[in-house]
Order: sequence, then structure tokens, then C-alpha cells
Amino acid sequence: MERLDKKIFGTLFFSIFAAVTGVGVVVPLLPIYAHDLGASGLYIGLIFGSFSISRTFFLPWFGRLSDVKGRKPFIVPGFLAYALISLAFIYSNTVNTLIVIRFFHGIASAMLMPVIQAYIGDITPKGREGITMGAFNMSLFMGLSLGPLIGGIIKDHFNLQTSFICMGLLALVGFLLCLWLLPPTRSEKGIIPAAQPFKWKTLIYDRHVASLFSFRLAYVFCVGIIWGFVPLYADRQFAASSSMIGILIMLGIFVSGLIHMPMGYLADRISKKMMVVSGGLVVSYAVFSYAWADQLTDLIRASVLFGLGGGIAMPALMAMVVLKGSRINAMGSIMALMTVAHSLGMFSGALMGGMMMDFFRLLTAFPLAGLVMLICTGLFLAGTQPRKTDPN
Repeated sequence: MERLDKKIFGTLFFSIFAAVTGVGVVVPLLPIYAHDLGASGLYIGLIFGSFSISRTFFLPWFGRLSDVKGRKPFIVPGFLAYALISLAFIYSNTVNTLIVIRFFHGIASAMLMPVIQAYIGDITPKGREGITMGAFNMSLFMGLSLGPLIGGIIKDHFNLQTSFICMGLLALVGFLLCLWLLPPTRSEKGIIPAAQPFKWKTLIYDRHVASLFSFRLAYVFCVGIIWGFVPLYADRQFAASSSMIGILIMLGIFVSGLIHMPMGYLADRISKKMMVVSGGLVVSYAVFSYAWADQLTDLIRASVLFGLGGGIAMPALMAMVVLKGSRINAMGSIMALMTVAHSLGMFSGALMGGMMMDFFRLLTAFPLAGLVMLICTGLFLAGTQPRKTDPN
């Protein structure tokens, strides 16, 4: 497209901002809630992982179908399902119930993120991939920054059930915005290039796509460990309040969101690859530094560094994804694949963190995550080196 459709962009931006704020309200409190219900580290990992398992399974299907059927038929029902399932958390008084609800939450999420990101890719003007994705991703980071802060305050002054209600109502706001403001599906024909379902084998064996996939997976592997186990670590080791735990989780996301748009602008003008590598190295160091914390301020410093690294790397990475999706005319498919990487990273990070907590020490999870990030940054650098015979 030559110009960005501001109405579509604004609708998707504020819908995701509302829904993700609701997620941020609850997610940092889940590990402590589950632990109070008697969950071991492995079960805490499964609570986060069940969401990722279902999302990973359904993502390719929804992403490919949206390339053919349109974006709105998946976005609107996805928000409604997300809202209703969020309210079901009110009745979750056992660990097994939490796992089941999170599983269905993952299915609803699979209808949303890859399809919305593909829609943003569809309306992105050529040459402005970095700043457009950076601007849109601010909705995610703003929501995930504000949510934990609100959640901590609600937990300290009300109860966890109030947080669950808040998550459901905010997702309902996203549903209403998209229902009323997104153009009818027939209008998308002038926006979304005509496409046939893309063959997954073609994507999976693409060297550049594999490099993008591995970096995204490693980054979210670190997120899974941080979201799942930094709250427990801060609670046990430093007796942090729910509000302080919310601030801890919020800080990294806030810093990342704060620089996302400027870094997206920069990614349109300098080497995207070197931005991704630089950010990956900062993320790796930040995750290692969680294990070196002697006091709460050290955790705060690590969170800020983690946000800085993610804020440098992710706008450039997603700009590379948009360029690839446009080139092969499979925006929904490639966004679905990136969200699969996100889901697998969250699942494996949460699960490995739980195993480290149960069989070794919780602190060992952080060096493991830092090492995974370092290795996958190297793989990304090697995989994106141009070849003489490579047309991409």
C-alpha cells in the first residue's frame, strides 16, 4: 500500500492495547496464585505451557485461512472468545482448572495475534515496515507495562478475582471496537493480496525464515522464564509485595515499548540484522544478570536491560518478517509461524524454568535462558548471511 490506513491501524492498535492490558493484569499474579494452590514448579510451567500448546496447534490453521478468507472473520470472534474465557478464571480454584482454562485461552489467542499482525502487514506502506510494526507493537508493550502495575494494585487492595474480571472486560472492549470499526470482509480484497494457502514445507525450509523463527523463539523462551519465575523469586528471596512484583515485570516491557517506535524508525534506515544481533546480546546479558542479583534493585536493573535489548531487536526482526511475507505473498502464514515461535518459546521457557526449580535451584533457570539466547543470536547471524545463489 502507498499510505497507511489510519482507521484500521487505530482500531487494531487500541483493541490489542485493551486486551493485552487485561493479560498483563493477571499473568504476573498467576505463578504466586498457583503456588498458593499447591503447584510445583513443573505445574506452574504447565499453566503457562498449556496456553502455548493449544495456540501452537491452532496458529497455522487460523493464519493460513485468514490469507484466503479475510482477517475480520477471525479477529472479531477471537476477541469475544478471549473475553468469555477470561471470565472463566473466576471459577479456577484448582491447579488443574487453571491449566484447562489456559489451554482454551490459547485457542482464542491463536485467532487473534497472527491475523492482526498480518492485517498490519497488509496495510503497511513499502519502505515503512520498521516504524509501522514498531508503532503497532507499542500497543503490546504499553498494555503489558500498564497491566502488571494495575494487577498488583488490584491484588493488594481487592482480590485476584477482580483481576480476572478486569481481564475479561478489557478483552470485550477489543471485541466491540473491531466489530464496529473494522471494514467489512469484502472491503479487504483491495488490501490483502490474493493468496492461496502457503505450503508450510516451503516456509520451514527457508533459511532466512528459520533464522527469524529461532531468534523469536529464544527471546520468548527468556520471557517465559522471567514471567513465570521472577515473581516467585522476588516474593521468596526479597519478600516483594504484589505491587512491586507488578513493577518488576512492567519495567522491562515499559522500556522496550518506550524505544520500540524510534528503533522501528532506525530499522528502516540502518542494518536490521545488526540491530537484531545487538539486541540479542543485550537480552542474553540481562537474563544472566537475574542470577547475580543480591538485592531487589539488581532485579530492577536486569529488567530494564532486558527491555532495552528487546526494544532494539524486535522492531527490526518484525520488519524483516513483514518484508519476507510481502515478498512471498503469505503474510498470514509467516505471521502465524512467528507466533508459533512465540508460543513454543513461552512453553519451553516456562517448562524448563519449572524443571530447574524442582530438580536444581530456581536461579539456574536464568543462566540457561541467557545461553539459549546467545546461541540463537549466533544462529540468526549465520542464517541471514547472504549466499550468491540465494535470491532472498
